[in-house]
Amino acid sequence: MNNSKFVHLHVSSDYSIVHGLSKPEELVKKAADLGMMALAITDLNNLYGVIKFYNASHKFGIKPIIGVTVHFFSELINNELTKLTILASTEEGYKNLILLISLAHTNRSMHNTNVVIEKKWLLKINQGLILLAGGCQGEIGKVLLRKDISLLSFCLSFYKKYFSNAFYLEILRTGREYEEDYLHLAIDLSFSANIPIVATNDVCFLNKEDFKIHKIRIAIHEGKTLKESKIQNHYSNQQFLKSEQEMCSLFLDLPEALTNSVEIAKRCNVFIKPKKYFLPKFFTGKKCVEDYLIIQAYKGLNKRLNRYFHKQDNITYKKLYKKYQSRLDEELNIINTMGFPSYFLIVMEFIKWAKDQNIPVGPGRGSGAGSLVAYVLNITEVDPIFFNLLFERFLNPERVSLPDFDVDFCMEQRDKVIEHVSNVYGRDAVAQIITFGTMTAKAVIKDVGRVLGYPYGFLNKLSKLIPLDSGITLDLAFSENTELLNLYNSNDDVKNLVNIAKKLEGVNRNIGKHAGGVVISPTKITDFCPLYCDENGRNPVTQFDKNDVEHVGLVKFDFLGLRTLTLINYAIDMINNKLQSNKEKLLDISSISINDSACFKLLQTSETIAIFQLESFGMKDLISRLQPDCFEDIIALVALFRPGPLQSGMVDNFINRKHRREKIAYPDLKWQHMLLKPILESTYGIILYQEQVMQIAQTLAGFTLGKADILRRAMSKKNLKEMTEQRSIFLSGSVKNGISKKLAEKIFDLLEKFAGYGFNRSHSVAYALVSYQTLWLKLYYPEEFMAAAMTSDIDNTEKIIVLIHESRRMGIRIIPPNINFSKYEFYVNSKNHIVYGIGAIKGIGETSIKHFIEERDRNGNFQDLFDFCMRTNPNKITRRVLEKLIMSGSFDCFSKNRNYLLQSIEYAMKSSKEYIKIKMFQKDSLFGTFRDELNQVKKNNVFNISYSNQNRLEQECQVLGFYLTGHPIDKYVKEIKKFKNGITLSEVARLKKDKLVLTAGVVIFVKIKITKNKDRMAILVLDDKTYRLEIVVFSKLFNFYKDFLQVNKVLIVKGILSTNFISKNIQIIAHEIVNLSITK
Repeated sequence: MNNSKFVHLHVSSDYSIVHGLSKPEELVKKAADLGMMALAITDLNNLYGVIKFYNASHKFGIKPIIGVTVHFFSELINNELTKLTILASTEEGYKNLILLISLAHTNRSMHNTNVVIEKKWLLKINQGLILLAGGCQGEIGKVLLRKDISLLSFCLSFYKKYFSNAFYLEILRTGREYEEDYLHLAIDLSFSANIPIVATNDVCFLNKEDFKIHKIRIAIHEGKTLKESKIQNHYSNQQFLKSEQEMCSLFLDLPEALTNSVEIAKRCNVFIKPKKYFLPKFFTGKKCVEDYLIIQAYKGLNKRLNRYFHKQDNITYKKLYKKYQSRLDEELNIINTMGFPSYFLIVMEFIKWAKDQNIPVGPGRGSGAGSLVAYVLNITEVDPIFFNLLFERFLNPERVSLPDFDVDFCMEQRDKVIEHVSNVYGRDAVAQIITFGTMTAKAVIKDVGRVLGYPYGFLNKLSKLIPLDSGITLDLAFSENTELLNLYNSNDDVKNLVNIAKKLEGVNRNIGKHAGGVVISPTKITDFCPLYCDENGRNPVTQFDKNDVEHVGLVKFDFLGLRTLTLINYAIDMINNKLQSNKEKLLDISSISINDSACFKLLQTSETIAIFQLESFGMKDLISRLQPDCFEDIIALVALFRPGPLQSGMVDNFINRKHRREKIAYPDLKWQHMLLKPILESTYGIILYQEQVMQIAQTLAGFTLGKADILRRAMSKKNLKEMTEQRSIFLSGSVKNGISKKLAEKIFDLLEKFAGYGFNRSHSVAYALVSYQTLWLKLYYPEEFMAAAMTSDIDNTEKIIVLIHESRRMGIRIIPPNINFSKYEFYVNSKNHIVYGIGAIKGIGETSIKHFIEERDRNGNFQDLFDFCMRTNPNKITRRVLEKLIMSGSFDCFSKNRNYLLQSIEYAMKSSKEYIKIKMFQKDSLFGTFRDELNQVKKNNVFNISYSNQNRLEQECQVLGFYLTGHPIDKYVKEIKKFKNGITLSEVARLKKDKLVLTAGVVIFVKIKITKNKDRMAILVLDDKTYRLEIVVFSKLFNFYKDFLQVNKVLIVKGILSTNFISKNIQIIAHEIVNLSITK
């Protein structure tokens, strides 16, 4: 630092979202490459990247200076928005920075959603802080440029009083408007008022040539083209991370401005060392937390064993108890020794509260299902001893890391549990965790192209060549797609676009909230990290991501929402209401047998729509090949259906071994050992689970399960150095156990190969249990299950359509929506029919629906449309709502002629207004007259309106998304039967690809596309009331059939069954098409 001549004190990273372009690590690396000894990052209105910046600085040997650039409204100059850069010089200063920026976020509602500090906060929060005046965008700068001496004197008095020896006039030479005028005024002020100056460069990007990239980034944010963008004019090409020499040349005439940057850097000494973990105190009365956990665990163990093993004889029970007790003691010892008893108790408490409030909680998720302590505390519902799960996979005593329970709650009520936790531990001690959305490969191509003005078709074509795979990068896309690479090499526009996109790929784009991450602090969150809030200053979220909150000592709890739990809960409510009315025993879903052969027979048919984890096309194919006949097979399905196993050939081996088409070996015919049979028997000798890798290391090489977990992690990370060490330990241990070195080497090689594909068995078991519960419900209570499934996806029309088709296949009758007995949700009536939920009608809000249902429940059924309008609030039941209700068939109980009802709306609403007026003035004498007039209006309002079935169905399809009370194909049944070998679309969907099929349906969707050769082709969607299927009409056929490739046409299609490249869904490549509509 002694040899330094300049230090950058005003630098923005991509955590400034728009203002900065480069990652903290990139900025630090360049500073180190330039020989700089220190660097500040001062992101705009946030401290998001502080920990990453701090860690990168230590990695590259740079002194980190922590700061922030903030906005505030200056009362001195008509509440103009001004800037100020604040640096932390001490630990106290860092805490004050956190407090200031958190206040700025939590008080957004008071500042018209702006993130700003209030100047008065600095009266009390000023220790350990150094202020840079903000150049010509700062309060001092704006006052100087106004040349108002009295205002300037008043303004300076504040900074001199509260930041004596810690306030600097910031000067810049980046070539922007007013900078030079301000600079000269600032120098004069420095001399006259004895305020030091400091040079900065307001760095926004890494290198000079990145300026164009920065401008494109801004235009993307604005949603404009590069030519239209206005904000970019606030920047110049000089705002890059200049070298010390460049800055010294720039301020050669003002050496003190350079020297002061170094002096400030010397004063800033903040250390953020990784901290131990901090948890809130859990109330345990007079007991210490360790003893309290033991007491609760043993209470839970006795309850669990008494419930499930009470029928066992005394000797068997004692043996079982001893086995469970031994495992429980081991786990409790590890938990208490590692210092995590509070963690388990905190999770136990909020899960117990949720269950007490009838909020559905999942049986388990992730490696936490492997803990017996979790099972006996009712945190999980999976018995780890019965399912052969390992505690060390969850909490390893030989590798200190936090336990991490992922807890699934009902999607609709998850926030209630978070609210409860806030009430228990304090609202200022609980926050959710931030996430950062980045510019992804596919999106950045489109964004950059749009900003540069490339045509939509060109961009669409290019982006479609990039796979949809999660985590795909442009480099990976080029390595996988030769067409994309060839296009890049042959087309200059593509090359230019991709080169720019690569520089923006991965840049922070927006702020989000972690799916379930919540931190609970022993004191205020702001004692550990800053807070971000929404525009109203609510819903606090940590400004540090899930990795960085752990760095500062906060512990993450995962509160995840799982829609399937909502489904199961609603189905059971309907079932138990029915059972209760019949005075039958209520259903306890946790007590059902997992060995029901009828369930497996249903599963083997692959009719798995709405079955958790098992309903995709690929999974159905796997099920049909595997033919699962036990619960272990469902556990395996969850683990097998992933890209790794599917692409490795492991799945084929698994299936062939199950059906004895391949000999079972443990694990390989050439290299096996019978010691491995107990470990691999349930998976037919295949190493499928991570726990199996650990058990093999334990059994053959004498590893402890803790060390075996370290081996597993090393294998999954493919760390060459660590793997070499682990191989040596494994071979040595195996030889000591009498295993030949060659066999040990071969088995280690197999472990290494399969460890990359291995899945967490604990997670598989927990999710297989949820899958099985949905399967069981579908088998024994199909109506309630399907009604619940539709309700859980009530806002997803496409999913509702699939579920309606499935219900019809199952022989379940769907009752159309009815204004007098439908609810918001789907439900099952006394005749075991599903009544359509009004909430599934497109374009009607929940508030409107609940309003008229409440009125109906209070005052009885509606008599007609006029009665409905008079009894409901016209502000909630608008004309648009009425139209959709009528078109859906909800008013068919009053008239089958929906056009008549639609034309009656005007008269009904008018009559309603008259009725409300009379009611408002309470003129009883007018009611009789009004009723007479209303009856006359109804008589006169009998329109002679022709109303076709086709018209009714089209309206219905418009608001429901499908045909419910009939189908256009119904009148073509005779014509369709004339075509031999014709099958329904649902039957087509069950066939293998490459089959020649003949089917029929009504066109409900048409999309015309332009091919590479500039020809036209079409994508159709056919519906035949059993299913919907995509039909591809290539250009050769398109020109021949184009006249009747239209919505509402009924077509016969002959073609080859194929699979959509992107969605993997079944489709038909059309060979011949017949237009049936012309026959009627």
